[in-house]
Amino acid sequence: MNLKFISWNVNGLRAIVNKGFVESFRQLDADFFCLQETKMQQGQLDLTFEGYESYWNYAERKGYSGTAIYTKHHPLQVTYGCRIDNEKITDTDDEYLRMHTEGRVITLEMEHFYLVTCYTPNSQDGLKRLQQRVKWEKHFLRYLQSLEKQKPVIVCGDLNVAHKDIDLRNPKTNHGNPGFTDEEREQMTKMQAAGFIDTFRFFYPDKENIYSWWSYRFHAREKNIGWRIDYFLTSQSLKDNLTDAKILTDYEGSDHCPVELDINI
Repeated sequence: MNLKFISWNVNGLRAIVNKGFVESFRQLDADFFCLQETKMQQGQLDLTFEGYESYWNYAERKGYSGTAIYTKHHPLQVTYGCRIDNEKITDTDDEYLRMHTEGRVITLEMEHFYLVTCYTPNSQDGLKRLQQRVKWEKHFLRYLQSLEKQKPVIVCGDLNVAHKDIDLRNPKTNHGNPGFTDEEREQMTKMQAAGFIDTFRFFYPDKENIYSWWSYRFHAREKNIGWRIDYFLTSQSLKDNLTDAKILTDYEGSDHCPVELDINI
């Protein structure tokens, strides 16, 4: 079965609905459509699409973070957050614990794979959340590996890191900034070393000047001064099933654009 996956950080679903999101959603016609940074609470927007079920994870803090998945295919099970079976989060760091209340992860269990959408915490100005973010990523990788023991995993979302110099326009001047610190990049390296394929680089290892996020300042998108921080990663066991990965830069409405994975399962 050929399946199409879309992931998009919409930077506020209520806002992007007024910027052509419904038309874009229908045009993209994905089997699975994953959203990050919905910035909503339950009941604030009734956005349904014929033929789709939807699942939502809301942040406790109003107007912040949040994820959602629209799917044409009914899942076997849906879970929210990244709790690992038989593992309690006993950390005493309040900021780290807060990350687990921000609606950042949804997992759909399908017959042949798990689909996980994630909005990775930003390290924030002054890197004040870097330590907690690295701790989050270590936990998140263990979570993915716990799923992978049962069946292959497809993980997507705004992972808030440009992995290599090729993944942002100005690597030298941005080195050490949130999203391009050595610590954050190392976590992405570890995820790939654990067997998760960066599907865009799998197909286009040397493709330059294609990004998924641009600052709203300084006409960055117009000048294509951007970062590639939105991903589809898959288990190594799905390598032969991959058919294409795309960054859909023509779609606007957010400071991010959608990214796509096409796979035959």
